Amino acid sequence: MTNEPAAEQLANIPGLYETDHISIQDKIIHAHFFIGESHWFITEFDQVDTMFGFAILNGDFEMAEWGYISFAELKEINVLGMFQVEYDVLWEPKPARDVELIQRARHCA
Repeated sequence: MTNEPAAEQLANIPGLYETDHISIQDKIIHAHFFIGESHWFITEFDQVDTMFGFAILNGDFEMAEWGYISFAELKEINVLGMFQVEYDVLWEPKPARDVELIQRARHCA
């Protein structure tokens, strides 16, 4: 993984199920990972491996969805031995409703 987040950065992400009382659109996206046209927007993390968030794979907005993501698997992605998933170091936490790619995917469904 390029720019792997520090433990301190991940510690700021709520635990799994801690945001269940918050509507999908109001959930805060705390982290963004990407490679090519694939994006993972993270709202919860169990501080071990399991994350919850919104995934858009290979630019397929119609099949994009909320679900569980393995942090270990994200770190293992390596395309042609040259490209790895990147952690977006410039990401500022914001509600899902304010993330353009999530809104674009929701309108395709």
